[in-house]
Amino acid sequence: MNPAELPTNPHIAVIGLGYVGMPLALEFSKHYPVIGFDIKCTRVDELNRSEDSTKEAEPAAIQSALERGIVFSCNIADLAKANVYIVTVPTPINSFNAPDLGPLLKASQTISENLKVGDVVIYESTTYPGCTEEDCVPVLEAHSRLKFNQDFYCGYSPERINPGDKINTLTSIKKVTSGSTPAAAEFVDGLYRRIISAGTHLAPNMKVAEASKAIENAQRDVNISFVNELSLIFDRVGIDTRDVLEAAGTKWNFLKYSPGLVGGHCISVDPYYLAHKAESLGYHPAVILSGRRVNDSMGLFIASKVVKLLIAEGKTVKESKALVLGITFKENCPDIRNTKVVDIRHELLQYGLQVDTYDPWASSQEVEHEYGFSLVNALDPAGYDAIILAVAHEQFLALDMPELKAQKGAVIYDVKGVLPREVVDARL
Repeated sequence: MNPAELPTNPHIAVIGLGYVGMPLALEFSKHYPVIGFDIKCTRVDELNRSEDSTKEAEPAAIQSALERGIVFSCNIADLAKANVYIVTVPTPINSFNAPDLGPLLKASQTISENLKVGDVVIYESTTYPGCTEEDCVPVLEAHSRLKFNQDFYCGYSPERINPGDKINTLTSIKKVTSGSTPAAAEFVDGLYRRIISAGTHLAPNMKVAEASKAIENAQRDVNISFVNELSLIFDRVGIDTRDVLEAAGTKWNFLKYSPGLVGGHCISVDPYYLAHKAESLGYHPAVILSGRRVNDSMGLFIASKVVKLLIAEGKTVKESKALVLGITFKENCPDIRNTKVVDIRHELLQYGLQVDTYDPWASSQEVEHEYGFSLVNALDPAGYDAIILAVAHEQFLALDMPELKAQKGAVIYDVKGVLPREVVDARL
């Protein structure tokens, strides 16, 4: 039997309309019929109103896509119209830092209910090398009763979306592509070449493409863990880490990384996927996991440093009130997934402080649902004993820090290293 022919007139379904899927659906809709599918009907409803709670797309861009004929739906039956499926669902970790493939496998099952001969399934969700063929394909085959690389094909093209970044956007970042057969690989590459102005890189196979994504974020994680460890060392020495990095950065080949909290859905998660695969093959990835341990400890270090500053100022810790500025995992972005700011807050509470957390970018409802506490709507006019700038939102850079400091003689800890030196008591 000859292999099924690949689609000649792609009709694309994007599964998952978050930070990755929604921009992808909008861009593809300029060239192909597109169905944007999400299991959250509230998300579908807001997009049909030309609204985007992620703030990644302007209302006008969504409205234009709707006028072009894009369909946003939470109805699985609508997927039957597609012949190309692109999966952009989250790939989180569980409480034991093990990969949680639940959303990925559920999306695969949903697609399999509509999969037809000749269809192509492309995965963008970050995984470990081999996940597409070893974990997803069996689900597609079992529920569709079709044969992989005979009746349907797969591809893998890792997402490179940077939430909140309005310069390095979907079309301006080179895209890695791959496919399960040479013909499928060319089809997938051609599909993305249509929308990616920066061009594509066709990887030899899907495992290579999967691995490339995993090491992109693992590399950043390890490099940040190095400068975070320097912060732990130089704090004991009594010198400013950022001063040291500025001096070292005058050498032409010094890599300029800054210390900080490492949260979000990529850098703090993806290394665990690579580590999981390595350990399943009998290798313990010491460097990767060591970096993870250092980065996961930074919230506790910051909180203990703030407490030491309070004691040095003669303040009673259990009677002090702290303000944490920011809860999202990065600046000027509403994404609260896996934010490490909660570690600072939790540790301060353990010391007995009262803690207000303020973030004009984040949804208090989402924070309460995810982390069990509410954001404050405004700063306490009575002032604070400690202020921690955890996220460098543009609104926070405009605050009158000298005035806030003067209200109660607050100690100020600058996690991001962006405040004037004369106003802060310490910085990471």
